[in-house]
Amino acid sequence: MSNDSALFLGQFLRAPASIGAIAPSSQRLAAAVCAPVPERGEPTVVELGPGTGPFTLEIQRRLGERGHHLAVELNEPMAKILAARFPKVDVVHGDAAELTEMLAERGLRQADVVVSGLPWAAFPRELQRGLLSAVTSAMNPSGAFTTFSYVHAIPLARARRFRALLADRFEEVVAGRTVWRNAPPAFVFHARRPRPATDSPTMT
Repeated sequence: MSNDSALFLGQFLRAPASIGAIAPSSQRLAAAVCAPVPERGEPTVVELGPGTGPFTLEIQRRLGERGHHLAVELNEPMAKILAARFPKVDVVHGDAAELTEMLAERGLRQADVVVSGLPWAAFPRELQRGLLSAVTSAMNPSGAFTTFSYVHAIPLARARRFRALLADRFEEVVAGRTVWRNAPPAFVFHARRPRPATDSPTMT
């Protein structure tokens, strides 16, 4: 077992609801999730729940030396590893619910792209709603949001509720192809153009 896999498994056993995975994501899943990161310009890219960095590596590959890459990790051991592994990334050990404040502290107005590795299907309703509100409030009106879901979670009530919440909070939501070469297999949600939270209907 690799060091990253051992760390993931250990942290999952300690806090399965916040880690949500027993192993890092594959390179193929990282490429699919990070596809909206532009290869030109100076974008502000926010990464939520980067873990040990498979998406971080792909975002850095696409950005090169451009823009600002803010990675927000709630798990302290993973945040420390990430900061040491990617010294050019702005790694924050903190809560994604405070994303707007984090951007403001850095003089950044809004995120152009938000890449999420958070385990949305493991979160209860109010946490899903609160975190996604924080994300959309911090995004450029024409911005892109990507996340993924494991195939086995499709029937779960929390996964279905999150899918409905995405459709409520974004003008466009598209599910990508299944990435079978991932443990477990997963598919990607691409969402664009966040709706203002005040315009969103009340969800049950």
